[in-house]
Amino acid sequence: MTKKILLLGSGELGKEFVIAAKRLGQYVVAVDSYDNAPAMQVADEREVIDMLNGTELDRIVAKHKPDLIVPEIEAIRTERFYEYENQGFPVIPSARAANFTMNRKAIRDLAAKELGLKTAPYLYAADLETFKKAVAQIGIPCVIKPLMSSSGKGQSVIKSVADIEKAWEIATTKGRGDYNEVIIEGFINFHTEITLLTVTQRNGETLFCPPIGHRQERGDYMESWQPANISSEHLKQAETMAKAVTNSLTGAGIWGVEFFLADEGVYFSELSPRPHDTGMVTLGGTQNLSEFELHLRAVLGLPIPEITLERAGVSAVILSSIESNETPRYLGLEKAAAIPKSDIRIFGKPFTRKHRRMGVALAYDKPGTDMDSLRIKAKEIADMITVS
Repeated sequence: MTKKILLLGSGELGKEFVIAAKRLGQYVVAVDSYDNAPAMQVADEREVIDMLNGTELDRIVAKHKPDLIVPEIEAIRTERFYEYENQGFPVIPSARAANFTMNRKAIRDLAAKELGLKTAPYLYAADLETFKKAVAQIGIPCVIKPLMSSSGKGQSVIKSVADIEKAWEIATTKGRGDYNEVIIEGFINFHTEITLLTVTQRNGETLFCPPIGHRQERGDYMESWQPANISSEHLKQAETMAKAVTNSLTGAGIWGVEFFLADEGVYFSELSPRPHDTGMVTLGGTQNLSEFELHLRAVLGLPIPEITLERAGVSAVILSSIESNETPRYLGLEKAAAIPKSDIRIFGKPFTRKHRRMGVALAYDKPGTDMDSLRIKAKEIADMITVS
């Protein structure tokens, strides 16, 4: 059952997905806006195009005639996906899912207004004057996000009136795609953020991975750990919400569904219809199948008998402190590799910039291990590696 997969977006998540696909004999064409992107290094073919150019997208779909189209990023002309499905090219998990989740306005309105899920209060703004009024209505502090972005790009928190114009500038210049509208969210006094990796199947029930906790800086994920500490009551609430929204969006695959945990309950935050940054912790063997293997099985329609927790684990990002168009080198690998019960993943990005994620350090131990000590260990390993 070899399938030709057209992977739209070839970053580190795409790379791990391609590795999983090649292990099961699949054929992958990796696409991105620059050459030698991480997933291209392990794929069968590559294409370098602007994926916001609908004509270019049409061209490569017609050229390769894929069995499956798998989006891996947000900055794609997703409205073309409906036509591809009409032409017989399945989009993963579905054209509807890709269009709704790659635009925060669509997914937030679906969750809050149509499905009645508990979310932070929110408003939208497409110009500075409307933005200022929305901030006044939502109240300070509040969180500002572009309608299209990933990994926290373009996000900021308004803590005082002095932050308003700067937050507008960040959101309208640092997001992805060509949307100028932003979302203003009320600040939730949460104590934990979790990702609930949710697997929808073609011919099977919806499955849930053990919850993953995560911490962000600058709106970008810095570390994640599995399992996260969450009450059975709150976990049930999160599973119910995740199942409702993924059922509405339709399609098979893995979804990264994000929630805020607060004293008053669980708030739906965001959703990605593909492997999630925080799920890279599963590369440390925390589950019987990593998030990438689960995504591939769901995409191909292969059975997933169960998802089990095998280890406690932590993933900590390896960041670049420099900006360079030259091929990066990595110092300290020997020292990091000497640490027991750990592993390292270098993404293979061909250039770098300040604060760019270049890899992850993984630390793991038996279930029930103290998570705070594992988090310290993973961070220490990540800090041993420098990009030069």
